[in-house]
Amino acid sequence: MNGVVARDARAAVDAGDRVTLTGHSSPASRVPFPASLRLIHEDEDLLVIDKPPGLLTVATDRERERTAYRFLWDYLASRRPPGRPFIVHRLDRDTSGLVAFAKSPAAKRQLQAQFEARTAEREYVAVVEGRVHAEAGTLESRLVEDRALRVRAAPSGKAAVTHYQVLERRRDTTALALTLGTGRRHQIRVQLADLGHPIAGDREHGSRNNPFGRLALHACRLGLVHPATGERVSFESAPPDGWV
Repeated sequence: MNGVVARDARAAVDAGDRVTLTGHSSPASRVPFPASLRLIHEDEDLLVIDKPPGLLTVATDRERERTAYRFLWDYLASRRPPGRPFIVHRLDRDTSGLVAFAKSPAAKRQLQAQFEARTAEREYVAVVEGRVHAEAGTLESRLVEDRALRVRAAPSGKAAVTHYQVLERRRDTTALALTLGTGRRHQIRVQLADLGHPIAGDREHGSRNNPFGRLALHACRLGLVHPATGERVSFESAPPDGWV
C-alpha cells in the first residue's frame, strides 16, 4: 500500500491510497531499499548498511517490526527468487553506523566465525565527557549482564577489551577512536563510564550532557574477509558533523 508491504489485513485504506497486488517478478513488485537505512554494499553473499541511531538491529519483546532486520527482510523477500537477511552481529539501538548481514546460511557461519575469532575489524568514534589525558590506552574489564539487560563490571564477568586513541580534545569533551578487542554488549559504554568519561548523551551510564541530542557513538569502519571470495574487504562511514 503506497509502496510499502502491508502485513496487517486490518489496515484502513483511505481515499487516494494506492494499493498494488503483485504475484510476479516485475520491477514494480520489488520493495525499494528502506529509506531509513543507507546502503553501503550489497552482493550475492553480503549486505552492509549504515544504521541510524534510535533503530534496533533486531527485534526485542517490546519491538518486533521497526528494526533494521525487518526492513531488510521485506526488501529481500520481494526478490525473485525471494531472499532473506541473516544476523551476523548487532549495534545497540542508540549507536549508529555499519552493520553487516549475510544473505545465506553459509555466509552467516563464515562471517560469525570471524567475529568469534576476533579477526573482524570494528572501529568506532565516540565523543566523551571531560578531557582524556592519555593519548592512547587499552580498557580491560570483565562484564556481566543481569536479567534486566543492564551491563556492569564484575569479577565473574566475561573479558572485555577496548583500545582507544584521542582524536581531538575540547574544553569539556574528547573525541576518541575506538577499536574492539572483544564484542560484548554495551562494552564501550560501560568501560568509558568506568574510566570517568561517559559517552555524551549516555544517561544510562552517567552522562550529564547531551550536546548532539543522541548517544555520541558511531561504528565508522568494518573490516571482514568476504565469505565468498576470501578477499579482505573494508567499509567506512564518516561520523556525524561536529564530532571530530
